[in-house]
Amino acid sequence: MTDKPIKGGVATWACLPGFPPAVIFPFTPGERFGVRSLYEFQMLMYRPLYWLGRDGAPEIDWDLSVGEEPVWDETGRTCTVRIKPWKWSNGETLCADNVIFWMNMLKVKGPRFGAYSEGYFPDNLVSFAKVDDDKVSFTFDKAYSKNWVLLNQLTMITPMPKAWDRTADGPADATHDIEQAEAVYEFLMAENGDVVEEDNSHRTRWAESPVWSVVNGPWRLKSYTEEGVVTFVPNEHYSGPNPPHLDELRQVSTTSDEQQYELLQSGDVQVGFLPPGMGVQPDGDPTKGGPNPLGDGFQLEPQILFNINFMAVNFSNPTVAGNMIRQPYVRQALQSCFDQEYGAREVYQGYGWSQTGSIPVLPKSDLVSPKIAERGGFWPFDLEKARQLLADNGWDVSASPAVCVRPEEAGEGIPAGTELSFSLRYWEGRPSLARLMAQFRDDAAKAGIEIRLEEVMGSVLVAEDGPGEKRMWELSCWGGGWVYNYPTGENLFQSGAACNFSNYRDARADELIAKTVTTDCLEALYEYQEYIADQAPVIFMPTFPRRLFEVAGNLRGFSPINPYGLINPENWYYIDDTAEGEA
Repeated sequence: MTDKPIKGGVATWACLPGFPPAVIFPFTPGERFGVRSLYEFQMLMYRPLYWLGRDGAPEIDWDLSVGEEPVWDETGRTCTVRIKPWKWSNGETLCADNVIFWMNMLKVKGPRFGAYSEGYFPDNLVSFAKVDDDKVSFTFDKAYSKNWVLLNQLTMITPMPKAWDRTADGPADATHDIEQAEAVYEFLMAENGDVVEEDNSHRTRWAESPVWSVVNGPWRLKSYTEEGVVTFVPNEHYSGPNPPHLDELRQVSTTSDEQQYELLQSGDVQVGFLPPGMGVQPDGDPTKGGPNPLGDGFQLEPQILFNINFMAVNFSNPTVAGNMIRQPYVRQALQSCFDQEYGAREVYQGYGWSQTGSIPVLPKSDLVSPKIAERGGFWPFDLEKARQLLADNGWDVSASPAVCVRPEEAGEGIPAGTELSFSLRYWEGRPSLARLMAQFRDDAAKAGIEIRLEEVMGSVLVAEDGPGEKRMWELSCWGGGWVYNYPTGENLFQSGAACNFSNYRDARADELIAKTVTTDCLEALYEYQEYIADQAPVIFMPTFPRRLFEVAGNLRGFSPINPYGLINPENWYYIDDTAEGEA
């Protein structure tokens, strides 16, 4: 029997608690740079140069990409990209100028873009230029890994229409005059509205904006309400493949896992997720759905991403807490207090796995260092090891919190009498995360480390506890981490990177990261990840499916799951489950 598709209909998606779409301008700053605003919101309307993920595999989807495959010259330093002649919704044709407009802004405002890393794109370009109306070229300062250039550099580009090249005074020309890029950026950020403000009043204006209503993707924004309900409708001028089947796609804000689960049970949403801890994977394989509490009316789809989970630790904190964090042995002790196996087995009910370092363990690949895999990480759960690290470095661990008794050994800026205590802010509204944090607190106390827990709304947490100099937060956990394109470390651990959440700076790490981007040799990747695993610039946490998606039984086209986190609701369609199928 075959499914009988139905044209039209409305599908409603329940957003993760505390994470409504916060930025519509694709030039998204580090404090809001994440899956929610980019992959599940912006990219429905504004297509990037290259689309990550094809049929569930971690590769480029050339059909959905605005750019064709790069062509390299014989030096291996210059590549040329042809732009497909798709249409913007105002009738403009996608062209080389749209890419140059983005590149000029990136050249001027790179540090304000979340994927920027100092010394890399566009800093590593000798030039970029319009070769023809539909072609652009990029000349790099040396030969790099072509795989890395494609997946980690050129994927940063989102072509921008001529209609966006303006200021409050009217049309501008940052496309051809890079000196105008600053003023155009300021105008577009003002049109977006405050990226930290949580009130939705400025977001309600996005749908009618003469800027944001110019789209080239399969969807356009119909409305964004004060209550956080986002409604998309098909872009009737879309000229790419796979136009939408649905009449509308709605995204609704939720405040807790329990609330969105109730929406699923009531039938008010067709795409949501099973709260972590409610589902059990009896076979211990987190890539496969186990028994579904919602029954046959929903499909259970684990969302396995090419990602790592971690807790950020703030190297830039100017207090004694920052001085302690800057000591490797303190971070190593913290990592040794985190029982990842408990989290994977008990908290996530078999839908989790230990993350041993900076390279994703799943999906399985040869990118993980054999040395790390064999040891289960450099600092696996070991409370006695944590206590010994502290005792060997000047701390009295006979009580908890431990007290500094030999400051000359403890490290610079840690006076005698200092108690080993940290505040840990984490995402509220997620019972599984709260349970994991409580276990970490209790285990750390046994080793002499006091952890003071504080729940914070998710979007507030990532806005306030992100990268930046002299910020006062100490430890921060939003329950996730980073989804990689190609797992080199320039985004997370390069000194000065816009998404270096821990504000980590280390010359040796920078040197090793630089090696990974100039060769496809796995030994360079192994050397880098082993150093990071030992240094613990973040506290690695158990990784789990980003969501255990619950999809209405009569909604098709949702799978295969994109391993990078992008979504294609234009592929979704309802079937007539009341009609008899045909053989």
